[in-house]
Amino acid sequence: MSLVLDHCERAGRRHIRFRELAADVLGSGWMFYFVIFIQTAINTGISIGAILLAGECLQIMYSNLSPDGSLKLYHFIAMVTVVMILLSQFPSFHSLRHINLGSLLLSLGYTFLVVAACINAGTSKNAPPRDYSLESSESSKIFSAFTSISIIAAIFGNGILPEIQATLSPPTTGKMVKGLIMCYTVIFLTFYSAAVSGYWVFGNKSNSNILKSLMPDEGPSLAPVWVLGLAVVFVLLQLFAIGLVYSQVAYEIMEKKSADVKRGMFSKRNLIPRIILRTLYVTFCGFFAAMLPFFGDINGVVGAIGFIPLDFVLPMLLYNMTYKPKRSSLLYWINNSIIIVFTCVGMMGSFSSIRKLVLDAKEFKLFSSDVVD
Repeated sequence: MSLVLDHCERAGRRHIRFRELAADVLGSGWMFYFVIFIQTAINTGISIGAILLAGECLQIMYSNLSPDGSLKLYHFIAMVTVVMILLSQFPSFHSLRHINLGSLLLSLGYTFLVVAACINAGTSKNAPPRDYSLESSESSKIFSAFTSISIIAAIFGNGILPEIQATLSPPTTGKMVKGLIMCYTVIFLTFYSAAVSGYWVFGNKSNSNILKSLMPDEGPSLAPVWVLGLAVVFVLLQLFAIGLVYSQVAYEIMEKKSADVKRGMFSKRNLIPRIILRTLYVTFCGFFAAMLPFFGDINGVVGAIGFIPLDFVLPMLLYNMTYKPKRSSLLYWINNSIIIVFTCVGMMGSFSSIRKLVLDAKEFKLFSSDVVD
């Protein structure tokens, strides 16, 4: 994708929106709206997930400090939503650059604390029993596998790469690739170290939020409380950063119609609509997170419907259309194979993720105080 953007820039067409790039390269107007739909699904899903997970982190700390407290999960989600509404008034991607740097440091700090806590829990005398067995039903294994692939796609996906690359000063050739290499190195190290250490300690009973497994509702904490408290603070701040970054595309789409480009960004004409629209958007995400706290299910649906087509299908298609490799070349067939395989994976992932969402919804009460994995 970065190479396609570089090629377009050298040709005098610098795209700052994913949807504009897709429509230009593929020469299709409907592709513009298709990408808008996918990006909106991704950004809304991630915003909902970030608010939900941040609320759960607050609830975990509250439950340990006040086991008999009356506050429920949706109360904490409401608190997080209010903070997100205030933070949402940052005007643009560029204004978030320092928050993004802080987000990187928080990711590394959180991962270090969680891995240390898991190792401590796994080697302590209170280490929980471990069961690494899979589901007994073959069909359940298959559906779970495709849901898991969709979740992994959501973790490693980047649905706003053109928008990020557009913030770089030209010429951007090579700059984004270096950034992506660093980005995916950090992602690989942080996610897999936390996932492997968490699964090693808790097996298939591991919670989607590993902090909940380390600080169970019954019994003592499996790691020093101050370590887990610091980890909660780190991940909470990180989630605010994630929610801010991924909301920007939704804000841009809304404000393209509401703003007057002839007026200043902070003029009354543009400021009031921006505050109203951003507040309504974050409120919607917060309400949905409180009503249906399906963290794993939301990740699966967002990965299957959003990240797989946007990150594993469209880039290959755009590359073939831009650089036009020979049909006899290995690169052409590798790209086409990836397109076909991940189109099928995305369809199966969508079905399995939505299926799990429906099954969970049948056994679930609205505005519950428990997050469904």
